[in-house]
Amino acid sequence: MTSTPKLLRIASRKSRLALWQAEHVQSRLKSHYPESSVDIIAMSTEGDRVLDRALYEIGGKGLFTKELELALLRGDAEIAVHSLKDVPMTLAEPFCLAVVMEREDPRDAWVSPGYSSIHALPEGAIVGTSSLRREAQLKTFRPDLRIQPLRGNLDTRLAKLDRGEFDGIVLAAAGLKRLGLSHRIAQYCDIELMLPAVGQAALGIECLVQREDLLEALQVLAHRPTQLEVSAERELALQLGGSCRVPLAAHAKLDRDQMTLKACIRLNDGRMLHAEDHAKLSSQADAVELGARVARQLIDQGATPWMSQGETPWVNAPSS
Repeated sequence: MTSTPKLLRIASRKSRLALWQAEHVQSRLKSHYPESSVDIIAMSTEGDRVLDRALYEIGGKGLFTKELELALLRGDAEIAVHSLKDVPMTLAEPFCLAVVMEREDPRDAWVSPGYSSIHALPEGAIVGTSSLRREAQLKTFRPDLRIQPLRGNLDTRLAKLDRGEFDGIVLAAAGLKRLGLSHRIAQYCDIELMLPAVGQAALGIECLVQREDLLEALQVLAHRPTQLEVSAERELALQLGGSCRVPLAAHAKLDRDQMTLKACIRLNDGRMLHAEDHAKLSSQADAVELGARVARQLIDQGATPWMSQGETPWVNAPSS
């Protein structure tokens, strides 16, 4: 029987989108555990503070999770809520991904005040993104575009676009939808046009491995189809050393018990490799095996050089 947690403090980044996500989790937990105290602890991460360089230049995905993990270690919070695409493929030993919640729209979105689609852009147009994955795919079908770095939270990125710094920018559709900004989307980038990031649009909840009570209590938020999909995607990325330094894209789709996994990766020499496979699933192990199989397809095509460039799991003792 699931025990009712007395106190649930949620560690979250301070951005408007991150707080929306934390509040969403807070609301869901309160509905299941009305007698519990569920609070949000908002904090700034290094990934939020350092905005003058691309994420892959300053340490990668872990920069959005380190401070939140410290809060868990110090006992300042019981759980941390993340956009799953920001979570490294391997977590340090004290931590675990307790649950994955239902996914929003995983597609990327084209946002532009003057151009209805990426294809409508004039030659040499300026597009904003700091994602190597997005840049690699944009250059595949529009090599004439000028890709310029774009960091900051969602509101900051939109403000830069509105100031005329770019002809258009590419963002995750899920974030725009969650903040009621769907009207800013000029074009949804269908999967056939641009594969999303691993885990895109899914929310992950992290806690300490030793908190078995939380692991049990949080299962009320679990969404099995999303869990299976992201398990395949994350195993694929893990096999390829997946991090923000690797221009890897992947999308798994579960239809009843059948899953399709598509992936692509751009190599140093500019080649774009593609792979796809299908499987009938009866367990999470089947999803993981599908991810490994698609990774092997990419490795067989020449993706091996990327495998040494994954991110190292971060762990540190809290400062006294």
